[in-house]
Amino acid sequence: MKSLKYLNKYLIKYKYRLLLGLVFTIISNFFQILPAQVVRYSFNLIKEGISLYNLYEGLNQQALVYDVFAQSILVYGVVILVMALLRGAFLFLVRQTIIVMSRLVEYDLKNEIYEHYQSLPLSFYRKNNTGDLMARISEDVSRVRMYLGPAIMYGINLLVLFLMVIPYMLSVNVKLTIYTLLPLPVLAISIYYVNNIIQRKSDEIQRSLSGITTFVQEAFSGIRVIKSFVREEDSHNNFTTASNTYKDKSLELNFVNSLFFPLVLFLVGLSTIITIYIGGQEVINGSITTGNIAEFIIYVNILTWPVTSLGWTASLVQRAAASQARINEFLNTKTDIISRQDIKKPLKGDIVFEDVDFIYPDTHIHGLKKISFQINHGETLAVIGNTGSGKSTIANLLPRMYDVTSGRILIDGIDVRDYNIENLRSQIGYVPQDVFLFSDSIRNNIGFGLPSITEEQMIQATKDADVYENIIHFPEQFETKLGERGITLSGGQKQRVSIARALVREPSILILDDSLSAVDTKTENAILNSLRRIMANRTSIIISHRVSSVKLADRILVMEDGEIVQHGSHDELIAVDGLYKTLYERQLQPEDSE
Repeated sequence: MKSLKYLNKYLIKYKYRLLLGLVFTIISNFFQILPAQVVRYSFNLIKEGISLYNLYEGLNQQALVYDVFAQSILVYGVVILVMALLRGAFLFLVRQTIIVMSRLVEYDLKNEIYEHYQSLPLSFYRKNNTGDLMARISEDVSRVRMYLGPAIMYGINLLVLFLMVIPYMLSVNVKLTIYTLLPLPVLAISIYYVNNIIQRKSDEIQRSLSGITTFVQEAFSGIRVIKSFVREEDSHNNFTTASNTYKDKSLELNFVNSLFFPLVLFLVGLSTIITIYIGGQEVINGSITTGNIAEFIIYVNILTWPVTSLGWTASLVQRAAASQARINEFLNTKTDIISRQDIKKPLKGDIVFEDVDFIYPDTHIHGLKKISFQINHGETLAVIGNTGSGKSTIANLLPRMYDVTSGRILIDGIDVRDYNIENLRSQIGYVPQDVFLFSDSIRNNIGFGLPSITEEQMIQATKDADVYENIIHFPEQFETKLGERGITLSGGQKQRVSIARALVREPSILILDDSLSAVDTKTENAILNSLRRIMANRTSIIISHRVSSVKLADRILVMEDGEIVQHGSHDELIAVDGLYKTLYERQLQPEDSE
């Protein structure tokens, strides 16, 4: 229960709903117990009425006795019906307080987790897969809700019922009470173990179903590959194997489920038989009446479900504790990307890297090794190098996706760690290497960079990114819906929409991280020419592995294995032997010869 203590703040927040639920539970149980006593009176009345009716046999008063007896039974029947209706009404109120409370806590907890997720650094997402993140905000929160709702509701109900029924039963007859209740603990323990087996089997089935779903999704997504390699039969055999596993596990679960109700009915029946047998002996001894036997049988049936739910509730609490422990693990993960001085100011764009050393916290790869350089406001710096040379690491460090391991990065003479994070990032236009577009319209994807975007700003941004002509030729133009991760568009179109999304913010610092890799040379030239206006009054960093992308740069850094191996202008670098000249000759000379 230690991990579940985290939820106490929510129980305190919704304490009035919980208290009302307790009150309604007591009242509903009162109307559940009272009919048993009415039944006792009815049974005793029937016995006395029959005796009295027989006593007046042959006399005129016999009809009067029958009428009084019939009216009394009718009154008792109406009382029982009214109590059943009242109990139903208060049960409704119990669910409207406790179950609604659990739904409200579920809503709050999901929002808290999601908000916390967004505050965590990029390193957290590199260490944890998306499926695990989603499971904790969906499956784990749902299991916690089952503790806050049904488990608490049935737990309170069981406690209230025991406190109301058991003392009364003991006051009537101790011996009969003990024998009557004897099978119920066995029932609770049995249900606990059976339910644990059911839950374990259900989890196995869920995992098996997830495996089938993933397999089918991949098969249909890669159907062209399957067909081109003529692997349909193998794919079908693999699906059949996975499907058979799911079938076998489902049949195992069905077998265990089949034990549930026979077990309950057997133990309830045993309790009823004991009640009648021991109760009959007590009636013969004169210590109780036949009405008490009927009353006790009703109590057995009243207690059966709460006692049965005890095992189920214990299992719910156990699973909720495990789920909350998993949730707490993430909630207790704190971001190390925090502002030291919370400075908020417009950025001019003078950037200085001083002996910056960076090691990725998850993989321990040495991304940058003591690099230093400077960019003045309005200048364009190109960073070029082979894959894995540390180019993108520079782009990640500027907006503080990560913090430097040692050294420092200054913007306008202030360490980036001293800026307010939102203030810093809102003034940086970042086009990442891995383009991501949302499953939404093109308009909303571009407007993601500037929620208050005007039509003129959107058109200008798309023209600067050289994607305007493409968009207006779509049937729905800017309202065109993009598929998952922008699959509707080509690779080059996705990159250009991503560039437009960054440009529309009119950022002080513009970072293009290999964002022209999917476009042809002609389109690349068009985009770069359009960017001349954008780059004129702001600091720009163009990161690329293509020499053709860096032609607008005032200065070029050549990276290799996390270090700056060359720096200078294009003309300076091409005049000396080195990595830049090698890349230039490898990439551009074939085009020139053509």
